[in-house]
Amino acid sequence: MQLTDRRTEERITRVIESIQQNIGESITIDDMARIAMFSKFHFSRVFQRATGISPGRFLSAVRLQEAKRLLLTTSLSVTDIGQQVGYTSGGTFSTRFKKCVGLSPSDYRRLGGTAPHIADAPPRPRHRASMHGQVRVSGEITGELGTVFVGLFPEPIPQGAPVRCTVLSRPGPYRLDNVPLGQWYLLAQSVRPGREECVDERPAVAVHGPVAIDAVQGSRAMDVRLRPMQILDPPVLMALSDARRSALRRAS
Repeated sequence: MQLTDRRTEERITRVIESIQQNIGESITIDDMARIAMFSKFHFSRVFQRATGISPGRFLSAVRLQEAKRLLLTTSLSVTDIGQQVGYTSGGTFSTRFKKCVGLSPSDYRRLGGTAPHIADAPPRPRHRASMHGQVRVSGEITGELGTVFVGLFPEPIPQGAPVRCTVLSRPGPYRLDNVPLGQWYLLAQSVRPGREECVDERPAVAVHGPVAIDAVQGSRAMDVRLRPMQILDPPVLMALSDARRSALRRAS
C-alpha cells in the first residue's frame, strides 16, 4: 500500500528520534532504513525529500549539535565529547566541528558558544547581483523575535561560511549584495530577545531554495517566513550569537 506523506514523515521522525537517543552508537544508513521500514534506496530518497539533506549529513549535524551542547554544559574534554557523540577519532571530530560551526571545539567553549564574526565569501566585482525581500513571521510564533540572521548557503543547512549574509535587528526587509552566480538556499534564523546564548533554545527558522542566480539577473526578490523549528529541520550548526551583535554594532 502506498504510504501517505503523513505516514512517511512519521517514519522519518522515528528515525531522527532514534538517532538522538543513540547518538554515540555506530549508526548506518541500513540501520536507519530498517527503523523506517523502507528499502535503503527508498529511505535515502524520502529522507532527503523530507529534511532537505541526506541521512548521513543529518546524522553528522545531530552529532555536532549535541557536541555544542556538551561543550557549554559539561567539563568533559574535547576528546571525550567527540567519542560521546560517535566520533572515534578526536582529530576528525575537531576538523568536522570547525568546518561546520566556524570555530574549533576549544574556541567554541572558550567563547561561550559565540563567534567573533561571520566571514562570507569574497565579493566578485564583475558580478553585482543582489537579493532582497522581507523576512516575515508565521502565525505559529507567539511573542517577539529578536535579531535575525539571513544567509545564502550551498545546501539547506546553516553550516560553514555563508555565501552572503546580513543581520537584522528584527524581522523585516533584508538585502544581500554581490551575490555570486549559482544555486543557493536562503536561510533565516531568529530567537527571542535575550535568549541568543541559550544552548537549548529552539530558534525560529526559514528556508527557501534552491534559488538560481544567473548573469542576466541584476536583482532577485525573495521573501521568507520564520516558523518554529521542527524535528525534520536540520540542526543549526553555525555559532551566531556574538556575530549578530557585532554586525548590529557595525550597522549602527
